Amino acid sequence: MEFLLIFFIGICATTVGTLAGGGGLISLPAMLLMGIPVHSAIGANKVSNTVSSFSSFFHLYKNGDISLKESIWIIPVSVGGGISGGFIASRISEDHMYIVAIILLVFAFITSFIGKKDFAGDASLKMNKFSIPGLYGIGMYDGLFGPGQGTLMLYLFGYLQISYIRAVGLVRLATFSSCFGAAITYIAADKIIWSFTCALLFGSVAGAQIGVRIAKKLKPKFVKPILRIVTIALIVQIVVNNVL
Repeated sequence: MEFLLIFFIGICATTVGTLAGGGGLISLPAMLLMGIPVHSAIGANKVSNTVSSFSSFFHLYKNGDISLKESIWIIPVSVGGGISGGFIASRISEDHMYIVAIILLVFAFITSFIGKKDFAGDASLKMNKFSIPGLYGIGMYDGLFGPGQGTLMLYLFGYLQISYIRAVGLVRLATFSSCFGAAITYIAADKIIWSFTCALLFGSVAGAQIGVRIAKKLKPKFVKPILRIVTIALIVQIVVNNVL
């Protein structure tokens, strides 16, 4: 029964995470409430996100929604940012990481109202003074703390006038890149409970496929309201966790 529950948690979390980021809002607290040790729960999320993120990216790539020429450079930038974030995280306090997370999410929330871009553009992703620092910085944040990484990336791609469905594919590729290294770390540290992890993984792969299909039908004008709801939920979760 536990494995079936985790499977459905994976479906729900990754469907939401694919559409607007923040899937960890669902999966991580749910697994902790089930009594799964925190490191094993985080490790399960990293392993499942690695596979599910790649599966959704590959689906969009196979269907011609995104190209490797446009997206492949995201991998080293995101990995480099994640490594930098992990290095910094080992040298600053947890309280400071919470503050960084809240500031970034509040900033993204406010700018979503100021900016007029709504994912209706069709620009190509190029290496420039906005995309490289933006992706590197969010990758650093992912290595530093994590919650909201996908949401922040969607805000960035919206600003860069990337169409929504391509933005989803680019976020999933970046998530695969940042989670891959973390997953290897947790496996090497023997923190993985494979029965729970596999249940979450199968649910996450199913959720990723559901998410990309919904994303193709979602009108751009609905994307920012969904992002704002997820952003508020992330801020509330971080504040509550810090207070408690």
